[in-house]
Amino acid sequence: MASKVLGIDIGGTGTKGAPVHLKRGELLADRLRIPTPKPATPEAIAEVVGQIARHFDWKGAVGCALPGVVRRGTVYTAANIDHGWVGTNAEKLLRGVLPEKPTVLNDADAAGLAEMRYGAGRRHKRGTLLVLTFGTGIGSALFKDDELVPNTELGHLHFLVDGHGGIAEHYAAARQREEHDLSWEAWAERVQLFLDHVENLLHPETIIIGGGVSKQKRWSQFGHLLKTRAKLLPAELQNNAGIVGAAVAA
Repeated sequence: MASKVLGIDIGGTGTKGAPVHLKRGELLADRLRIPTPKPATPEAIAEVVGQIARHFDWKGAVGCALPGVVRRGTVYTAANIDHGWVGTNAEKLLRGVLPEKPTVLNDADAAGLAEMRYGAGRRHKRGTLLVLTFGTGIGSALFKDDELVPNTELGHLHFLVDGHGGIAEHYAAARQREEHDLSWEAWAERVQLFLDHVENLLHPETIIIGGGVSKQKRWSQFGHLLKTRAKLLPAELQNNAGIVGAAVAA
């Protein structure tokens, strides 16, 4: 197994990457971030991925995380990227701009892998553990005894709010707090409804909350507002989780 892998995290607004030291879970260079093209078509993003690899003069293994369901290298859904990705064999496509065939996986699954190996999950290997990332949407990574159950996409769950149905991430994602200028308390009420729903479905023993809210200053404003039966922890790898997890997968 390689000790150094290039990790690339494809997002709706930015695509970022860096070489990762797998023994330490650390970036070996400052990450390069390039705005995600609009529209974020497969071909346009492939060019950005190739640009990142060329920037680091990379010759070895590469892992790529993207916002969608990925099975055996093929993309089945597309969240915050162009729907032209649906049905695309991403591993085959990206092989054309990389030194070797990459490993491609869901972005929240990548963040979860990073947290389980190097972050808040490394001390909680037994039982059911759920990683939730709050950003533009809500990503999820589910683990049973340290084994990933891929592509859960719990942010796309439908549930009732005040008698009306809706998609979870359209109600409780971090973007909703920003767009509607919600206080921490008002946003916490939304997140709490989502957490209650997820706990009733899965009954995890540990929940790890990722995204910008996991930063220490923000977590001190927000974490105490949430009440869960599961042990609730902030993520530790924050903005590097997707890059590191993509490298782990590769």
